[in-house]
Amino acid sequence: MLLAATIGTAAFAQTPPPPPPPEAKTAAMPYVMAAGMSDLYEINSSQVALQKSQTPAIRKFATMMIKHHQKTTAATIKAAAKAGLTPTPPALDAGTTASINELQTASAADFDRLYIGQQIPAHQAALDLNQSYSAGGDQAPLRMSAKAAVPIVKQHLDVAMKMQAGKPMGSMSGM
Repeated sequence: MLLAATIGTAAFAQTPPPPPPPEAKTAAMPYVMAAGMSDLYEINSSQVALQKSQTPAIRKFATMMIKHHQKTTAATIKAAAKAGLTPTPPALDAGTTASINELQTASAADFDRLYIGQQIPAHQAALDLNQSYSAGGDQAPLRMSAKAAVPIVKQHLDVAMKMQAGKPMGSMSGM
């Protein structure tokens, strides 16, 4: 039984979506696609959380994720248009789809831990992406959008880390 629990925990540690490609840190279209996929993962995973979690704090966090990531997607699309780009709508790749599928099939007992376990590395990757692009991206409107996303992603990461540590969420800004 203990071995099964240990193996299950190890499997959870491998479920976050993969990080964006390196070129997304400096090139406009790869950045837009990576940021869009990141937001879409956050929205979709949080919609699953609203369906499956019975924990009020998780549901509050998921609601915030959906609201904030819809706004950051809209801001990225607007900035892309200012940069003369017409990106396709965000889509999930195989890795992010697998992460969503794991959430959808998780047991009720494991769901909250799995969801937060995915949120932390996903937000760490999103923070790195936005910080990198805001510092060295090739399109000014997108650099500004990425810079504006940084404090939002930092807030999400901080809340997720506190939740994983069993601490209260504290106040969350409405963006």
